[in-house]
Amino acid sequence: MKAAVYKKYGPPEVIKLMEVEKPLPKDNEILVKIHAATVTSGDVRLRSSDFPALFWLPARLIFGLFKPKKNILGHELAGVIEDKGKDVTKFNIGDHVFGTTTMLTAGSYAEYICLPQEWKHGVVDFKPINFNFKEAAALPIGAMTAMYLLEKARINKEQKILIYGASGSVGSYAVQIAKYEGAYITGVCSGSNFEMVKSLGADSLIDYKKDNYALLEHKFDIIFDAVGKTTKSETKKVLNKGGRFVSVKMLTKEKSEHLKKIKVLAEKGKLIPFIDTSFKIDEIVIAHEYVDRGHKRGNVVIEI
Repeated sequence: MKAAVYKKYGPPEVIKLMEVEKPLPKDNEILVKIHAATVTSGDVRLRSSDFPALFWLPARLIFGLFKPKKNILGHELAGVIEDKGKDVTKFNIGDHVFGTTTMLTAGSYAEYICLPQEWKHGVVDFKPINFNFKEAAALPIGAMTAMYLLEKARINKEQKILIYGASGSVGSYAVQIAKYEGAYITGVCSGSNFEMVKSLGADSLIDYKKDNYALLEHKFDIIFDAVGKTTKSETKKVLNKGGRFVSVKMLTKEKSEHLKKIKVLAEKGKLIPFIDTSFKIDEIVIAHEYVDRGHKRGNVVIEI
């Protein structure tokens, strides 16, 4: 099968398209023919080994000290089940599924992948019936991260929330989920993305290039850092008493219940992936170069 493989850390050019052995499902696994994947910030960080100084060594010990342990990147996917092991009861051949590859030995930049029916670190479920494969592949990581952190912040309809980085993948989902919960949303992004973020449900907008939200007179019940570029100390002046700060830098956990909730919201039309652009699998280097620039809006999809 065709796969995008990297055997050393570095720039996008370390990823090479090559033929590798097609996997065979174990007794508890499904074999998925992948139709779409994504390029997330996590993929870029793993490829380049761009970890914060404090976490660099622990991360390299987990993911490979001298070279990557996981040679195929790709955290998200959507596709069709082609085969399954004898112990799989939840899924059948021909089912359309979406999910993540967290802590598996291979990622989704490939024509096929084997996924356990259930495992500790990742999730897989039936694809939303109203979504195509590209839309479904762009859902899991960003939407589950947003949902996990909003739950941690105890979001409700009485609150005012500021979402810093509202035009990115996590931010765009955070805006929609917060809107569904009835909160009043202030989105922080560049002025060029105002129309996009407003269309997702933001009530007011701040251009970070012109105004520093931390110096404003407004106060918020929740500040959600969706890009990891602000800190709790910066929020003190604008957080209400008892207000909460959450950030993508915090540890999150993928839960099957979150993927199910996301699927329900998607099928209700309350959660829509914003797809910046799509690339073919043989354009994977170009796709990583694009995301490396740090200006993607929403999600970047890989068609396989």
